[in-house]
Amino acid sequence: MIRFLAPARSRRESATRREFLRIGSVAGLGALGLARGVSGNDGPLGPGFGKARSVILVYANGGQSQFETWDPKPEAPREIRGDFEAIASSVPGTMVCEHLPKLASLADRYTILRSVSHDDLDHGSAAYLTLTGRYHPRKSSNPLPSPNDFPTLGAVLKRARPSESTPYTAAHINMPVVVPELPAPGQDGGFLGRADAPLVVGDPTDPEGSLPDLELPDSVPTVRMEARRTLLEAIERARREAFGISGTDEHQAMYHHAYELLSDPSVRQAFDLAAEPDRVQERYGRFRSGQSCLLARRLVEAGVPWITVSWNHSARGQDRRPDELDWLGWDTHNDIFDVMKQLLPRFDHSLSALLEDLDHRGLLDDTLVVCMGEFGRAPRVALEPRFTGASPGRKHWANAYSILVAGGGTTPGAVVGATDRMGAYPTSDRVGPWDVAATMFASLGVNPSAEYRDPLNRPFPVTIGKPITALYG
Repeated sequence: MIRFLAPARSRRESATRREFLRIGSVAGLGALGLARGVSGNDGPLGPGFGKARSVILVYANGGQSQFETWDPKPEAPREIRGDFEAIASSVPGTMVCEHLPKLASLADRYTILRSVSHDDLDHGSAAYLTLTGRYHPRKSSNPLPSPNDFPTLGAVLKRARPSESTPYTAAHINMPVVVPELPAPGQDGGFLGRADAPLVVGDPTDPEGSLPDLELPDSVPTVRMEARRTLLEAIERARREAFGISGTDEHQAMYHHAYELLSDPSVRQAFDLAAEPDRVQERYGRFRSGQSCLLARRLVEAGVPWITVSWNHSARGQDRRPDELDWLGWDTHNDIFDVMKQLLPRFDHSLSALLEDLDHRGLLDDTLVVCMGEFGRAPRVALEPRFTGASPGRKHWANAYSILVAGGGTTPGAVVGATDRMGAYPTSDRVGPWDVAATMFASLGVNPSAEYRDPLNRPFPVTIGKPITALYG
């Protein structure tokens, strides 16, 4: 796999990234390149099936609070509702947090789903649940990535229905995510290996990040590159014959992707954020998460079917770098209101820009946008002595939390599901992350219950959930 990661800023960070990348290489050993595709994919399958050409999953790493975003409780006691007020949105009767004024004005372009629920209470395993649609064997823990993990959702799409128009079926932007310092599982190809793993882009604002690696050096003209490719193919044929490898193995697949990236100017241009007018870059925000959203839009235009954007690469970076806004995370055990006063305006600025831009360009109708964390935050505001910070916050809460869904044929301006007066439990339309995953696959025209096969020819369902039909009215 080709990855474009910003340079590590510390020895520890470099080591953890190397470990994350190593997992992919181990997972791919022995891959025999079985036929791709799925069985049992006869459609149509309910409302919204096949309406989207691309999915953008905006992942709010750390557990975004539903109270301070999409499900405020203005009538609840102060220790429940918190310090922030609720404001009216462009949809009568729908209220959101006061620090989301731009998104409030766009409420007629998205749906709020307030009844997502599960029972995994730690970041690593809950991130795995969000990014794979399946519980980790070690629920409520922080396990390291493993070659035996289920593949991330974008890798499943590549195995089930690889893109025919772009070199990569899936891309991860502003990733890998760390919780808080080690990579969470569920971000790579898992048992499918490296050949099916998404393209990983680190910090898109880093000048040494992606673009230099996409350009051929002056010493390697096109003719010379093709000569090298011919030589490599001959070596690969000899290797496969020597080891008795039939079909296309993961080495060939990765080399193929690499050459496609180097030879296809449209792919290279998609990563050139400098090509965007200054006003567009400013509208998204000239910071890490803002430029990540801008790159996601450009990849949609380039035809990439699955794009996962981590809103923040660190779940709780404020403990390590409190003065760097790019490191703020949603894991606000303490100091929730101090952190949110800085984090929410950026979130409001950039996510609203993404939705507006997609809509303005006529891309929102066939792009499904989902913004979600791995869980929400607890109803009661309280100080947790074990965590950094002097003022109260909210602990992990998975019993009920909210997500945003837009485009892809979904009904805009709606609210699906509800929680009790304390925001603690769903009172209607309870769904899980597995159902969100099923909805995303169905929107792309992939039957969630269809089967794909791993390198050992074992069948697995694309997801274990059901599409959320209420999102389509």
